[in-house]
Amino acid sequence: MFRRLVALERFLSTLGAVIASLLLLGLVGLITVEIVGRSFFDYSTMLADEYSGYLFLALVYLGLAYTFRQGGHIRITIVSSRLPEGVRRWLDVFAGMMTLGILLFALIYAWKFMMESKEMEMVSEGVSETPLWLTQIPMVIGLGLFALSVFVFVLQRVRNDQ
Repeated sequence: MFRRLVALERFLSTLGAVIASLLLLGLVGLITVEIVGRSFFDYSTMLADEYSGYLFLALVYLGLAYTFRQGGHIRITIVSSRLPEGVRRWLDVFAGMMTLGILLFALIYAWKFMMESKEMEMVSEGVSETPLWLTQIPMVIGLGLFALSVFVFVLQRVRNDQ
């Protein structure tokens, strides 16, 4: 059961990273089209500014879990690096549980924010009038994946698998 959870977390966080990478390519493409259009053809997509923000938000949130799993988030180890392994492991469990609590809080409110935007039929102020709840989906998914990654990390540290 535990190995399946770890495998699922790895698959989902990697999938999030792959999607984030594709979104980054889309972001670069969109900005390139806007620059070339404005510079050479006196043409604007009228969407580049708005959608580049949405794409950036999505790629950041979808990349959080993978970045965490790869050890890419900032960790301050000035104290913990001097502690014995057993103490360091339980300090990681404590920090992981605190992080998980904060992530679950953020996830719940991101979900509520998204649902409120949908219920109120909120749209962007830009030309596209994009329904805002659609742009908030990656935030909810990304926070959920990040929480799953932290949960697996905590379980690994409790089991002393890492």
